[in-house]
Amino acid sequence: MKLDPKQISHLRGIAHNLSPVVMIGDKGLTENVLKEIDSALNSHELIKIKVAGDDRDARQAIYTAICEKKSAVAVHHIGKQLVIYRASETIKEKHKIHIPKL
Repeated sequence: MKLDPKQISHLRGIAHNLSPVVMIGDKGLTENVLKEIDSALNSHELIKIKVAGDDRDARQAIYTAICEKKSAVAVHHIGKQLVIYRASETIKEKHKIHIPKL
């Protein structure tokens, strides 16, 4: 899924008031963490993730890996907080977040 800058900006605005729902610790991106991220994306579509550690390159690598493995869109990365979006996978379920059209 590709989003234009205006749509990304819209999602960033929504994410501003969100609290992190997943925390990634010293062990990094484990299978259990990926399962939790998948569950959170299915439930909320737009989530905030907090990553421990001070290495910005490592956080960026985690951010990229999550987006690739979970078919999600990278919305925002500031400090230790990552914001990602993925529309609901089920057709029966209505999208919780409405993104403006191009």
